[in-house]
Amino acid sequence: MTAGATALLLAMGVVSPAQAQGKADPGRLNDTSAAQIAELQRIKGSLSKAESKVDSRLVVENRIRRGALTANLPRLNTGVTVTDADTVLVDIRADKVTDLLTGAIRKAGGAIRHTSSQTRTVRAELPLGAVNGIAAREDVVLIDAASDAMTSRATSPGELKTSTAKGESKEARANRLAEQAKAAVRSRSAALTSQGDRAHASDTARSQFKISGLGVKLCALSDGIDSLAALQAAGELPQVDVLAGQEGSGDEGSAMLEILHDVAPGAELGFATAFNGDASFADNIRALRFEKKCDVIVDDVLYFNESPFQDGIIAQAVNDVTKDGGLFFSSAGNEGNVADGSAGHWEGNFVDSGKSVGRYAGSAHDFDATAAGTQIVNPLSANSRNIPVLLWWNDALGRSTNDYDLYLLDGSGNVVGFSQNVQTGQADPYERVNPSAGGLNVAVVKFRGDDKYLSLSALRGRFRDSGDLKGFNTPGVTRGHSAAKDAFSVAATPAAGAWTGSQEPGDPANPAGPYPDTFSGASKLERFSSDGPRRVFFNADGTPVASPAGEVRQKPDITAADGVATKTPGFSPFFGTSAAAPHAAAIAGLVLSGNPGMSTADVRDALTKTALDIAAPGVDNRAGAGIVMADKVLAYTGASPQPLAKAESPTVVPTTGSPYLKPGNTAEVKLPVRNGGDGTASSVSVVLTSPTPGVTVGPRSKSYGTVEPGQTALNSFTLTVPASHQVGVPVTLEAKVSFAGSLSPTTQKFAVPVGQPSSETKTFSYAGAPVAIPDGNSEGVSVQLPVSGVGLPSKLAFSVDGATCSATEGSTTVGIDHTYASDLVGTLTSPGGVTATLFQRNGGNGNNLCQVVFDDTAAQPFSSVSQTQAPFTGTWRPTTALSALAKSSADGTWTFKAVDAVSSDKGSIRSISLKLNGYVN
Repeated sequence: MTAGATALLLAMGVVSPAQAQGKADPGRLNDTSAAQIAELQRIKGSLSKAESKVDSRLVVENRIRRGALTANLPRLNTGVTVTDADTVLVDIRADKVTDLLTGAIRKAGGAIRHTSSQTRTVRAELPLGAVNGIAAREDVVLIDAASDAMTSRATSPGELKTSTAKGESKEARANRLAEQAKAAVRSRSAALTSQGDRAHASDTARSQFKISGLGVKLCALSDGIDSLAALQAAGELPQVDVLAGQEGSGDEGSAMLEILHDVAPGAELGFATAFNGDASFADNIRALRFEKKCDVIVDDVLYFNESPFQDGIIAQAVNDVTKDGGLFFSSAGNEGNVADGSAGHWEGNFVDSGKSVGRYAGSAHDFDATAAGTQIVNPLSANSRNIPVLLWWNDALGRSTNDYDLYLLDGSGNVVGFSQNVQTGQADPYERVNPSAGGLNVAVVKFRGDDKYLSLSALRGRFRDSGDLKGFNTPGVTRGHSAAKDAFSVAATPAAGAWTGSQEPGDPANPAGPYPDTFSGASKLERFSSDGPRRVFFNADGTPVASPAGEVRQKPDITAADGVATKTPGFSPFFGTSAAAPHAAAIAGLVLSGNPGMSTADVRDALTKTALDIAAPGVDNRAGAGIVMADKVLAYTGASPQPLAKAESPTVVPTTGSPYLKPGNTAEVKLPVRNGGDGTASSVSVVLTSPTPGVTVGPRSKSYGTVEPGQTALNSFTLTVPASHQVGVPVTLEAKVSFAGSLSPTTQKFAVPVGQPSSETKTFSYAGAPVAIPDGNSEGVSVQLPVSGVGLPSKLAFSVDGATCSATEGSTTVGIDHTYASDLVGTLTSPGGVTATLFQRNGGNGNNLCQVVFDDTAAQPFSSVSQTQAPFTGTWRPTTALSALAKSSADGTWTFKAVDAVSSDKGSIRSISLKLNGYVN
């Protein structure tokens, strides 16, 4: 450009003095940026009614692939993952989830991954070309590219694992797990205990107060529990109550369960994955509390579409748990903090820079509102790549009428990433881009509407000074359900050695922990631990909070240990707030174990008032109240070892000499009572009654005296069954055990069979054509087995049949042919509506089930099979007992269901049967 031309452009205001000198002007978008953003805005203005309900990145990706995008956007990357089969994973938000909607998705070639009636969401894999057609339905509100998530394990740049990222192949995963299982069986070395157990003084607290966590159920949500079987075989973990079909993939959940078990070894454990979409995550939170009866729930997952300004669907599930009296702990996050210069977060009011974007709609935000100059981009550091960059503004979820857009620009001004959804009253106030390279610039543009309060976050990245550009940061990066009002948001401090990873070149050294000593006031926070506070503007229902300036929530709440050893492969040491949250949750489990019935408010009071103050004096926005200490909190609450006396299965011996109790008989009932608690059970007595008509029990009550922890006492009662009692109908016994302790009384029910079991086994087989099992579809497929002439069953078993067993792919002679058998979950439902799980993601990459009998009396569980045993055959214990299905008449329709919720492997149900024995009349 000639000097004269430059002078003319300067005089006209087309270029700035900085641009005239060949420098970037932080106050302006250059011509390239402005033209490309204007072209993207032109696309936004041309959307059809259906396209306006679709994620803008999906719209542009679709147009690119149809050859309908003619814009000059040479470096544009939509960030949408499209499979080789031209499908995309999406979340469909609807007015209501109906059979009509799911049917339309399947008809369009989609595979359903999850349906949630409560959150009105369907996660599905759809052909990209079918997205607009589904969006055109009146019952569809929005279609988003699948909501993505990450755990809070500490990672270096470029190592971030997300819920939709592709990892190792299923085959490689199966082989790895098979080798782990073999190694676990070969070596049952001493259990490995987290160093956090010592650093939190949990070990001495358990010994001093004689409290183990007994009577409490601790449950975790994370990515997966791949190594659970191997860890159980190695003696590292006990039985874990896994939500059916929700095992997930990955191993962070296994490592979290290890920490829970190390700190509270007497507690029961449960698990569900959080990695099948935000709706599934919310459903699983509720299921762990209301179905699995978990007392304490902990997770380490953040979904990128969780609002910082309102409790979304995941936080609302957390609220349901805490309202019901459950405790919920969550990782504060590893997104850094302003004090350590380790965060990439800015929030504040939109400031109009006065710079329009091209000749089209839009005004760029001025980040440098407090200075004389103007800066309309926030620069990302060179290491801020492959991370989510999120923009939120303070509109209510699902009701945003103010329209903001987000753009990523390279050094030359090319648009390399964008998010420009249409906000007209049904969408969320949310945009997201993913920089595939570092050193990019972020621009926020108000397309239309009012000036709003903004939140701009580069999660695990940084806004950093670059040339003439200043990086703008503010506190408060922690967000989502961890910031729910009654959740415990947990920051991290190292228990032992320092994290050897790094976030950015030139960062100071990471701190080390006190192990083998305990934490003290001199302990340091991890530099990556996320800061607060969290400002919210809306209640969960979308109504504004009382103050126009928002409600400020003190987050994080507390701090706990990370950087600890586990036996889970790849998690030794285990750094991140992912490791901190289960330490805090397990300590809360000890509190509940030593203080049964303690309110959630009292637990919070105890944990926070006894915490070790670190970071800034008092409660602060990095450590919260400080480090939770097991010995201090148990002493503060007056925790004491609790007895827990329960009746166990009785032995019934008829006085007639027959092994079978029959109508008109009298029998001796030998009823054991075991104290499985931590304290001595004194004044133990049992009241034994029966609600079954005509049945008498004598005497009504008996004393069992004092029962020490781990000991069993025995007493006898007399049971009389009337002659009119129907054969096959069990007698119900109710044993109410009273003792001196806050957990008293306990009540157990037992079913005593009446009648002689028939030796005749009746078989009811499926005789229909092979039924294909839908691939990657959480709805699965069912076949029915009509049963008649059995009455009450004395025994039942389920069989996957087959004429000739083979591991050949697509074999037609096996009972269930399916490659990669561990994709499958099989359930059996009785005519009375009771369901048992037969097999649950077992068998690695082995093929086919053939002549497999599931029987409660089998010696080995099917969960122990390895892929080398394919085709799977023999007699095995099911995942959950079939006996629960035998408590009512067997006559009616039974249903077998197979679900393959993981894509790329297929198979069919070919030959199955139900084997039932009744009673001798």
